[in-house]
Amino acid sequence: MPPRQMPREESWNSLRRSEAPGDNAADGFSDASMNDESDHGSERSTTESLTFPTVSDVHRALHPLQATADRVGKQVEEFAENLDRHSSRNKRKHRKDCSDILPLVDAYKNIARDTINRLQSMHAPDRQQQLSKKMKRRLRNSSTKSTPGPPPVDDGEDRGMMTSVEDLKRWELEEQTWDLVGLMLQVGYPKQGMTQANLDGESRLVRPSKDIEVHRYSSENDIWNRFLASDDQAWERHTVVEWLKRCADNSGQDIDQVVKELELGADRGSGLWAHSWLFSKEAIKFQKRLRSWPQVLEPDDPGLNTSLMNSDKTKSLVTQLDPDAITRQGRSLEQQDYYFERATWLACWEMLRRGKYWDYVRIWCHERGEGWRATAMRGDPRNACFPTSSPASWQSRALWRKACALAAKDGGIDEYENGVYGVLSGYLPSVLKVSRSWDDYLFAHYNSYLLHSFDRYLKSSFPDRVPATSNDKHGSLNFSVFGGQRTQSGNQIVEKMKHLETTREEAREPLKMLQGSLIANTFDDFVVKHGARLTQAANAEGRSKILEPFGDDQIPEGSVTAPISMADHDLLRLLTHIIFLFQDLGFQFGEGQRRSAMESIIVAYVGYLSKAGKQQLLPLYASRLSYQTSIACLGRQLPAIQDRRERKTMMSLMKQIGIDVPGVLGMQLQLIITDTPLMQSKWPALRILEQTGKEASGVRPIQTGFIGDKVTNDQEDLIHGFEWYMLLDFHWQQTMAVGVVIYKHLLRSNGLAAARRLSQTVPFSLISLGKTNDVLGKPVDISRSQDSSDDEGNPVTRSQSRSRHARSSRRPGSPSGKFAHGDRELMLSQARTFRDFENLFAALDAMEEWKNLADEAVKYIEKGQDIRVWKDSFQKAYKKVETTIEPLLHGWLRNPNSDEEDFRQIRVACLPEVLLAYNMVLNFSSYYLSRDLLLKSMDLAALVAAEDSGLAECFIAAERMPELVDSFAFLSKTIIRADDRGAKAGKSKKKRNGKTLDLWTVRVPLD
Repeated sequence: MPPRQMPREESWNSLRRSEAPGDNAADGFSDASMNDESDHGSERSTTESLTFPTVSDVHRALHPLQATADRVGKQVEEFAENLDRHSSRNKRKHRKDCSDILPLVDAYKNIARDTINRLQSMHAPDRQQQLSKKMKRRLRNSSTKSTPGPPPVDDGEDRGMMTSVEDLKRWELEEQTWDLVGLMLQVGYPKQGMTQANLDGESRLVRPSKDIEVHRYSSENDIWNRFLASDDQAWERHTVVEWLKRCADNSGQDIDQVVKELELGADRGSGLWAHSWLFSKEAIKFQKRLRSWPQVLEPDDPGLNTSLMNSDKTKSLVTQLDPDAITRQGRSLEQQDYYFERATWLACWEMLRRGKYWDYVRIWCHERGEGWRATAMRGDPRNACFPTSSPASWQSRALWRKACALAAKDGGIDEYENGVYGVLSGYLPSVLKVSRSWDDYLFAHYNSYLLHSFDRYLKSSFPDRVPATSNDKHGSLNFSVFGGQRTQSGNQIVEKMKHLETTREEAREPLKMLQGSLIANTFDDFVVKHGARLTQAANAEGRSKILEPFGDDQIPEGSVTAPISMADHDLLRLLTHIIFLFQDLGFQFGEGQRRSAMESIIVAYVGYLSKAGKQQLLPLYASRLSYQTSIACLGRQLPAIQDRRERKTMMSLMKQIGIDVPGVLGMQLQLIITDTPLMQSKWPALRILEQTGKEASGVRPIQTGFIGDKVTNDQEDLIHGFEWYMLLDFHWQQTMAVGVVIYKHLLRSNGLAAARRLSQTVPFSLISLGKTNDVLGKPVDISRSQDSSDDEGNPVTRSQSRSRHARSSRRPGSPSGKFAHGDRELMLSQARTFRDFENLFAALDAMEEWKNLADEAVKYIEKGQDIRVWKDSFQKAYKKVETTIEPLLHGWLRNPNSDEEDFRQIRVACLPEVLLAYNMVLNFSSYYLSRDLLLKSMDLAALVAAEDSGLAECFIAAERMPELVDSFAFLSKTIIRADDRGAKAGKSKKKRNGKTLDLWTVRVPLD
């Protein structure tokens, strides 16, 4: 009876219950890191109460990786559950756009966010410490570019047990990646009429409508929105810029914390930030008091150049405190005030880089008495909160941006001041100078290109809004905001960052390369190249069973790829689910090797799921592969599932998803056989008799343990693979054919021990009882006689069987539905070859058992022990040999429906050795059981000589007829001497058919 089909929700709940790691299964971080002792915000008590270790404590001590495994497993299941729900919904939908995909992206992003929240509870202080050091390093090295150093090493104990700050950073990057995926899908696969209201409350970027009406009096913000609505490239760049701002705001140190640390660095405590250039101001006041000078000091006042100096007496200080005093007078500030100025502009840069609105900047500046900075930064067209009540405001912003560009180009006393004006105006070189990361570098380019495109849009669509001074070719405002650089595409920018000194290391990280491919619209090439690289890595130290190698032409010469391997499970999971998103939107990655490279990533992730014990998830992911890859992928993983209940569940899941189960089972065995190539083209002859040394008669005895017990892993997988067919409904003929293929492979590769185990593990009688119910209406062992194997003579049972058979015959898609109740003979005919192979190994097993007992006879005789106990066992072993050898003597492997030439070679390779060994069994057994056993040897000789037996042809083809003649000759001598040993003296008894050995009794008179 097939297993009950559970609804999807019930099956996922069942999976959670069955794989709960402990009492706290709901928590993905159920390890010691969640205890009070790992809380960084509290101090441990000096006196601790005595506690005794619990079972869970001991388990954690013995299995330190279990907590991480449980956590990762929970995340894997959450991703799979959301994918399954999305797949089931999409089967009922024919329309595919980003609105169908975005909820799934949100679900993935929420998984990452939840993980971040848990990791922050363990590693937040360490993470903040890293960000603080990074900020101080930026401030200290503002005048020189710095290359990113190695990640800080955690000092002290790992409070997160099996997690670290690096895990937190990696999950932050993954959350950013899912955010970017959602945004780029909106750009590439927009839905008409999408508004903020129908986006499930998510904070997304909604593209302005093209229906916005603009006129000469419209605000610049309205024109900006019309610009984004009409220019696809501008909208894409705007989306990337906003994403970069969001990433900086979410992953960077809090602004208030930045300011607090900057206050300490400027030698002023909290509350003194509003005093601006405090130390220079005190020096100016001192000079005014010293001179009793009521007016404002001027640079040309007598003696001021030598008296108003900085504390190091190296530079003259400014005489006034307005913002332009430094550049206007050409004088300096006290070192602490320089730090204050640099720190203030750094804070302003951080606010703009994180996308803070002008109102936030204005309040921040006014609280610190720096309102003029906020005024200087007002005017960004993206700021909808900016007031435009002035009648001249319709022109002021274009000219203001040009002024900011000029200030970024020629003015400013600090790089961050120039960087702030560069962000506002789009002047690229000044922003690049303060860019320290991959995100900063990308932000500088996209922000500059976006504002430049807007100015061009204004000039072409609204020329009256562009001041005439900006059109003067010889004016001071006529310069390129790109600083002489050419405009580059997204792909060119991303590739260039892989070679720049400041971004090279970060740009080659896998997640950054993934983000770059999404931004540059080269995700398909990224997937193909890294799929090919993954396959190369998997086959670097030998042929991989998971990823089949293919050509290397998918990786262009000189291209840079991220280090990717089968062990990078998180990256494989991320790439796999993003690939599925694009596939659901109809994106094509290509055919041939490009598709193989893409599917390599999915196959590698399926391999990880199998190793992690998540076999119930395999069909879900394999179903997204092409047919051939899908059955090959599952075929590789099925041998690892050996529990019968798990196999039934897997079969049910594969059928439910629509996977070709017989194809998977067949591919499984085909792959295993392919993994063990045969070293010879001919069938090797059986080796039952001893190969070295002969008795005086020239006849060789049977080897002890000639079958052996060595079974390789591949052979074990073959046996387990065939066991799956016991759970496959119908497919009787296919099951028999597959069994024959396995027996042939094991026989050809000298896997006698494995073949014997197969015959004992999955015997024909067990297969018959398991499969005949589908065909005959009830379980029957058709290898036995009809009267002894079932109760077909019972009219009640016969009626029930017919009823069950009628139902099974009407079952749609049943390959055996055409069978009638009396098709027992047809089934036996289809199973004949399989049974022949099973009989062969049953006979070989019986011979080996007989040989082991025969070797014990000498021990009994030497020790003078009672031989009667041994003789009983020996007689049973002989009877087993006699019974099992019988099917091999009459038409073995002479099935006319099979490949006659192939089976002829097998007969030649096996039968001569088996018959010679059987002859030795008869000879030796006659010594201890009865000399009448020698008659069977005579019958064997007659059977070989029979024209229709086909046995003589086997000996002739194997060139072993002389050996057979020697064996019979030796037996004839034994018959002649039979009266002088073993058998009792006296008159011989006649057999039923009149046979007797008296004819061979020869008595030679003694001289």
